[in-house]
Amino acid sequence: MAWTQAEVRELKEGRYVMVDNEPCKILSIQTSKPGKHGEAKARIDVVGIFDGAKRSVVYPVKHKVQVPIINKRTAQVLSMSEGEVQLMDMETYETFTMQVGESQREKVRPGQEVPYISTMGKRQIQVD
Repeated sequence: MAWTQAEVRELKEGRYVMVDNEPCKILSIQTSKPGKHGEAKARIDVVGIFDGAKRSVVYPVKHKVQVPIINKRTAQVLSMSEGEVQLMDMETYETFTMQVGESQREKVRPGQEVPYISTMGKRQIQVD
């Protein structure tokens, strides 16, 4: 299990939440006041970590949501080929290959150490 549970009122901007089974970073949270016959609701705007898609959901503030466990790690670039890089985790020495886009490929060089995140069985290089 790569996630925990939290109530919507415990969430904060910049943290992570699962929306449509996709780990997402919270961009903003707006809460409304409770109505005459209902409870307060929260509108959460998020962006997918891996797909970059923007999403918006509305939940009651007492609703429980899944919060992905994000592992932030460092890896060394071993080699690069067309569209993918081979990396070695600096803690576990595990080697793996990862797809990279054109913009990321320009910023990554063999021998360089790069930060990456891992969650829900997926990995992504975090290069600015």
